[in-house]
Amino acid sequence: MPVMLRPADTDDEAFLFTLYCSTRADEIAAWGWNDAQREAFLRMQFQAQQQHYRTLAVPAEHSIVCHEGLPIGRIATIRDAQTIWLAEIALRPEQRNKGIGTTLIQELLAAAARTGSAVHLHVLRSNRVIKLYQRLGFQIVADDGIHFEMAWHPSIEQDSAFES
Repeated sequence: MPVMLRPADTDDEAFLFTLYCSTRADEIAAWGWNDAQREAFLRMQFQAQQQHYRTLAVPAEHSIVCHEGLPIGRIATIRDAQTIWLAEIALRPEQRNKGIGTTLIQELLAAAARTGSAVHLHVLRSNRVIKLYQRLGFQIVADDGIHFEMAWHPSIEQDSAFES
């Protein structure tokens, strides 16, 4: 059965929190915190992220990535007339490095190309996924010292303003 997307709803909150925790596991482990400290910090960060998505001027579209009927990830986008922001893409650890994320991003790029929209995202400078984004045609267009802003345009070959 192929990977399918469905709209996220309030029943997905526990899954989304677990998924969020998995995306921060390596980072948090290095801090030496006990389980209660990790849980409190991650819950606070997750709630802040969810609140941020709820208060955006243009609402984020949240989809649950499912395989064989079970949730395995999340993709969140923010769309306006000319741009699609890839706000988040995350998969359960056991589903990573199987091409699922690549396929989801390629589908997003195909949808953007049909409407002539650019796709932008922010990514931590240290995140190894940058190489995937570059393979898919994203270019680094801004650097705030912590994150890169990367952009993909459907019809414009662009030169990177920054070296990675």
